[in-house]
Amino acid sequence: MVTYLDAAAAPLRNTGQIRLYGEEGFAGMRKACDLTARCLDELVSIVAPGVTTETIDRFVFEFGMDHGALPATLNYRGYTKSSCTSINHVVCHGIPDNKPLKDGDIVNIDVTYILDGWHGDSSRMYPVGTIKRAAEPLLEVT
Repeated sequence: MVTYLDAAAAPLRNTGQIRLYGEEGFAGMRKACDLTARCLDELVSIVAPGVTTETIDRFVFEFGMDHGALPATLNYRGYTKSSCTSINHVVCHGIPDNKPLKDGDIVNIDVTYILDGWHGDSSRMYPVGTIKRAAEPLLEVT
């Protein structure tokens, strides 16, 4: 039987064991997650009709770099973007492109940064202009 002590001393890959972290680890996690949340907050003023998801992706990249973080998705298994942008019916992991957002769209933006070796991963749903009333609950639950 694996104990918590075994898990704390275990190698990090492919063991099936859970590594335990102390205060220093949790502080690193909080710092990375805080940066991700701040990026998502900044995106409120960027998401608008006519803006492309490529523009949003560029902002995510530059924001991370300006704060000493790398976008975790960038070059992950060949993925060339710094975020995922899912518009309307796309459930998740949409790929940013040059198609402009339209009034009434909803877009989920997923950002993951690596800061000092720790990952901060979160997403948020944004309204683009004026959205339909039926879409409003999605902003609250996704």
